[in-house]
Amino acid sequence: MALESRITQEEIKKEPEKPIDREKTCPLLLRVFTTNSGRHHRADEFARGNVPSSELQIYTWMDATLKELTSLVKEVYPEARKKGTHFSFAIVYPDPRGKVYRLKDIGSTISGRKGADDSMTLQSQRFQIGDYLDIAITPPNRAPPINTRMRPF
Repeated sequence: MALESRITQEEIKKEPEKPIDREKTCPLLLRVFTTNSGRHHRADEFARGNVPSSELQIYTWMDATLKELTSLVKEVYPEARKKGTHFSFAIVYPDPRGKVYRLKDIGSTISGRKGADDSMTLQSQRFQIGDYLDIAITPPNRAPPINTRMRPF
């Protein structure tokens, strides 16, 4: 008799994350790549050991929230501090089936406003050590690009 798991994606997301003791846990090196165009880097820009030139290295923990990462990026890029600046986050990871990279949109924050994705963590989005983070920064005077993956239904 075979048993099937009846756990849904919603139940997986509801599982509480193990709290990370930042005093006792060594931080990881997070390689972050940013653009000011409002669009993410193309996946092929990460191919064959190459990476985009706009790298920012951050030491952080798996329980880092998108809001926390937003504030760290704003420390480095003064132009991103303006209220209303939109930050769109994507994990860049190697595709296990080939020698290519994939981007997975994980959420967004807006400088000076509270949002639904602010408390989202790297861990909750299945970030793995060695993955990259790509952040598309859109200034407040330009609307963020419409996600072409969204469907009207």
